[in-house]
Amino acid sequence: MLRRLHHDQPASFAFTLANQAWAEAQITKYPEGRQASAIIPLLWRAQEQEGWLTRPAIESVADMLGMAHIRALEVASFYFMFQLQPVGSVAHIQVCGTLSCMICGAENLIAVCKDKIAANAHELSADGKFSWEEVECLGSCANAPMAQIGKDYYEDLTAEKLAWIIDELAAGRVPTPGPQNGRYAAEPLKGLTTLTAHESGRTQFNASVQLATDIGDTVKRIDGTEVPLLTPWLGKTAKKPAAKKPAAKKAAAPKAEKKPAAKKPAAKKAAPKAKKAEAK
Repeated sequence: MLRRLHHDQPASFAFTLANQAWAEAQITKYPEGRQASAIIPLLWRAQEQEGWLTRPAIESVADMLGMAHIRALEVASFYFMFQLQPVGSVAHIQVCGTLSCMICGAENLIAVCKDKIAANAHELSADGKFSWEEVECLGSCANAPMAQIGKDYYEDLTAEKLAWIIDELAAGRVPTPGPQNGRYAAEPLKGLTTLTAHESGRTQFNASVQLATDIGDTVKRIDGTEVPLLTPWLGKTAKKPAAKKPAAKKAAAPKAEKKPAAKKPAAKKAAPKAKKAEAK
C-alpha cells in the first residue's frame, strides 16, 4: 500500500520543552555516529504530541539525528503505526479486525465507527474530534473484540459499549480502559479456575489499567510532563575488565627417573601329553 504525506501540512513543528529534553535523552542511548537509531522513538513521540506525523515533524526529527529528510520519510511511511494524516483531536480509534475479534463482533464495532464518526477510515468526524481505522491483530485475542484508543486497550467490547465510550469521550470524560464486561484481565468469563488465591489479594484494576488510571494519559496528547524523565543509562561508567596478568611460568618439574619395567613371568609351557600306549 502506497502511503503519502497529507496534502495539508502545518508550517512548522517543535517539541515541547519536556519532549525536547526526552528526545535528547533518547539519543544518548546510542554511540557516537549511531544517533539515527533513535529515529523510531523520536517519530513516535512527535506523533504522541501532535496526534499525527506532519512533514515538518519528520524533517525536524531528521535534523536532530543528522539524517537526510528522505531517510526519515522512508521510516515514517513504512510503518503503519505512524499516522500520516490528521486524526481526531480527542481520539483516534483503532479497531482490531483480525480473526478472533472478527469472529467475536469486530464488524459491529466498525459499523459503530462508520455511524458515529465517519463513513470511511482515516476520515475526521464532522466536529473533528474523532477518527478511526481497522488494524491488524493487537494481541488481545482472549478479550475479543477490542479496540485501542489512544495509548490503551478497551476490551470485551459490544457495539453498545463502544458507542457509549465515544459519547463519553466527546463529553470530555475518559472511560476506564481494560475489559468492559467486568473481567479483571483475561481470565475465563466464569471466573478463575486455577490460581484462585489471586482473587483475594488483587488490586482494583489490573496493572495496565491501574497505570493508565494513575498517570491519566489514556487519550491525551503527550507533552512530556506526565512522568519524570529517567535516564538510568547516563552517568554510569562502564567498568573496564581488569587486564589479565601474564600467568607466571611454572618451574619445570624434575623428570622422574624411569623405572625398569617389571619382567612379566614367562608363560608356562603346556606339559606334553602322554603318549598313548602302543596297542598290544
